[in-house]
Amino acid sequence: MLELDRDVVIVGAGPAGLTAARELRKAGLSVAVLEARDRVGGRTWTDTVDGALLEIGGQWVSPDQTALLELLDELGLQTYSRYREGQSVYIGADGRRTLYSGESFPVSDATAAEMDKLTALLDSLAAEIGATEPWAHPKARELDTISFHHWLRANSADEEACNNIGLFIAGGMLTKPAHAFSALQAVLMAASAGSFSHLTDEDFILDKRVVGGMQQVSLLQAAELGDDVVLSSPVRTINWEGGASGETTAGDNTAGDNSVGENRASNIAGQRVTVVSDRATVNARFVIMAVPPNLYSRVSFNPPLPRRQHQMHQHQSLGLVIKVHAVYSTPFWREDGLSGTCFGADALVQEVYDNTNHADPRGTLVGFVSDEKADAMFELSAGERRRAILASIADFLGEKALEPEVYYESDWGSEEWTRGAYAASYDLGGLHRYGKDQLAPVGPIHWASSDLASEGYQHVDGAVRMGRRTAARIVAAADRTPAA
Repeated sequence: MLELDRDVVIVGAGPAGLTAARELRKAGLSVAVLEARDRVGGRTWTDTVDGALLEIGGQWVSPDQTALLELLDELGLQTYSRYREGQSVYIGADGRRTLYSGESFPVSDATAAEMDKLTALLDSLAAEIGATEPWAHPKARELDTISFHHWLRANSADEEACNNIGLFIAGGMLTKPAHAFSALQAVLMAASAGSFSHLTDEDFILDKRVVGGMQQVSLLQAAELGDDVVLSSPVRTINWEGGASGETTAGDNTAGDNSVGENRASNIAGQRVTVVSDRATVNARFVIMAVPPNLYSRVSFNPPLPRRQHQMHQHQSLGLVIKVHAVYSTPFWREDGLSGTCFGADALVQEVYDNTNHADPRGTLVGFVSDEKADAMFELSAGERRRAILASIADFLGEKALEPEVYYESDWGSEEWTRGAYAASYDLGGLHRYGKDQLAPVGPIHWASSDLASEGYQHVDGAVRMGRRTAARIVAAADRTPAA
């Protein structure tokens, strides 16, 4: 068992935790990073499966993700554009397959007008409410107490339009049924990407990939930290002291504000924390919980967290999605003049993209089966599930899709130290009720993950932003409260 003394201990070696550790090191503070898995990267994982390099976790980079782009440049990592030449495929509510070009689905004029109307409404709300403090807006409660499903239908009677617009947030991002989260949560998702229109534009939101894989963001940062990263070491207990009663102060946690927690300076003098994991015990001044909120309860806090935290964490949960990888000897769809981009809100596989690796002569498709559709797939045997999923992809791209050389399903819901994908969101009514406190420090305990980000919410960019912001808060607090 390692016995370590550090300024800061970070729980979780994903992009948020490792970015925080790297920034703290730059500021002259000592760190230890404790990771439950036998690898770094969190929800990013680049691995070779049956000879094929696959992005099992998060992978895409969009132009608005400036924090991630800056870090990629710092680390010397290169990006390349996703293949997008040729026509796309749409399967409509009537089951008809249609080829199209451009950003607009090939729907009837009436449905197109309704989709444009809903898009304009969401763009307007995203611009008005923003990503930083959506819970503070006068419309917050109204939008947070109606499901996104019902909000869409309150604003349009066109079912195909509602399903198509819902696809971009429910299936494509939050990976929950649209009746399971609020319209306010949908607005936050849109605002975090700059607009809802950005989420509907796959050429924007799925713009580039990292040569060699996104996990390198974590691997390279971990290499810089060396022995200060301890793997296969789940944190079991956090013993902490300092602060008045440990109760958080409502409103001291603006998501986009580097000054979070500064009004608590008088409460952190003399605070200490001891973090006990399977391979190390770390005595420190601060701890960063850099894991998704659904995993906070895996740790015993002594004394317990305040009731506000207990309640809030029970209202945050991850969605469910199967990310399907199918590798072929050649990208056969390109021979047919197709981009590999496919959409169908009513299809089993609702989205398909060309995911061919940089300079790889083979062709790779990636598809997504979300929320209730994923539930149904996991009722099947592995063989039945494979046949059903490939048949759905073949509906878009033809029978050649039925016989990949490599087939793999990323199932983050079965991962012990993640338990879902892509990120946590609040249940109906939770965002306006708890959002203002989600980043409030509890004594020496700080929170940092993409699940809590404003800009870049649930993306690697958001994790990088949260790592940087949390490190800056701790550096400021450490400067005010010298080590004993």
